Amino acid sequence: MSEDDRLLPMIQAGGDEAVVPIFERVAVVGLGLIGGSIALAARRAWPTGLVIGVDDKEVLERAMVQHAIDVAAADLEVVSGANLVILAAPVQDNMRLLEELDRVIEEPAIITDVGSTKRDIVSCASGLPDRFTFIGGHPLGGAPQSGIAYARPDLFIGRPWLFTPTSDSPDTAVGLLQQFVSAIGATPHVMTADEHDNLLAYLSHLPQLTASALMNVVGNNAGAEGLALTGRGLADTTRLASSPPTIWRDICATNADEIRGALDSLIKELSSLRDGLEVADVVETLFDSAAKWKGHLPKKSGGRET
Repeated sequence: MSEDDRLLPMIQAGGDEAVVPIFERVAVVGLGLIGGSIALAARRAWPTGLVIGVDDKEVLERAMVQHAIDVAAADLEVVSGANLVILAAPVQDNMRLLEELDRVIEEPAIITDVGSTKRDIVSCASGLPDRFTFIGGHPLGGAPQSGIAYARPDLFIGRPWLFTPTSDSPDTAVGLLQQFVSAIGATPHVMTADEHDNLLAYLSHLPQLTASALMNVVGNNAGAEGLALTGRGLADTTRLASSPPTIWRDICATNADEIRGALDSLIKELSSLRDGLEVADVVETLFDSAAKWKGHLPKKSGGRET
């Protein structure tokens, strides 16, 4: 049986994809902001489908109250009948969860994740049994606050969703995932895991680390009394500084080489600025170039993106 033939039972024949589920049973492991929002979006798009949630008891209770999931369990065994399993825990937790799937799922299933780094988990997934198809995923959407309480079904509308299939990934599985995220409002993009980790080191990881480091430097030098005098500029510039460290610990550990390169580029730019503060051309060139690149950013790009 070919790889595509093995996945065909997951496809629902005929009907409107907004009514007939692309995947009849979707399991979301980790119901934070991203996982909870995926669950809410899937339930809204396909009311006849089944959404299974796995997390701690307290989180599951909140998810049930928000009508994000149909089935709740703290034990991974509950995903046994899922057609699609979405790993939405921190990156290194997702890699540990991958090792558990062989024990709990006996039927063919597509597995994806939502982590901000891809090379390590794609490599880890290469050891999965043949009945599983893993395709790395990463929705570029977020919000200033984290957790299931802030999950919402429209979080991904108009936002990119990156997929990192390998050369062995079946086109059918890639197509199903693209249909799935398109139906909940996202725009799918495909690239390699290497390309993803290099790009996100600049688009996401460097801005986060820069904001956190900047807030630390300013706070240590200005103190609480000095910070009380600040205006909107500092607050806007350091909005990302309130991000949870648990997520970023894993991101840094699994993309350290690319992040170092990005940090080196920033350090070089700052060093040039430091040495040229009294040279008008240096300051003007930096500001002009920054304004030009700023103009290429999407007009609506609010929220934390990891």
